Amino acid sequence: MPPIETTTKTGNRRMIAAVIAAIGASVCCVGPLLLLALGIGGTWISKLTAMEPYRPVFITITLVFLFLAFRKLYLVPAACAPGDACAVPATRRNQRLIFWVVTVLLIALLTFPYYATLFFT
Repeated sequence: MPPIETTTKTGNRRMIAAVIAAIGASVCCVGPLLLLALGIGGTWISKLTAMEPYRPVFITITLVFLFLAFRKLYLVPAACAPGDACAVPATRRNQRLIFWVVTVLLIALLTFPYYATLFFT
C-alpha cells in the first residue's frame, strides 16, 4: 500500500501549483511591467503577449488549485495522529493564514489587466 500523504504536504503542493498557474496567467500583463520597472526594455517585450490566449486556461487551473487547498483546509477533516504537526492547532491556523495571504496575492495578479490602466495614466 502506498504511503498516505500528510495534510501539510498536500496543501503545500496545491498552493505551489496555484501560485505557478497564477504566474502563468499573469505573465502577459505583469511580465512586461516588471521588466520595464527593472529597466529592461525593447521591442521584444511585446512578444510576451503571446501567452494571452492561454490566460483563461491558467486562470482556471489557479482557481481549481485554490479550491482544492480551501477544501483541504476547511471542508475535509484532518486525519492526524497524536503528536503529528497537523494535530497542533497553531499549525492549522498558520496554514489557513498563509492560504488567505496567497489567495489575496493571486487574485491581485489575476485581476491585474483590469486595474493596470491606473498605473499608465
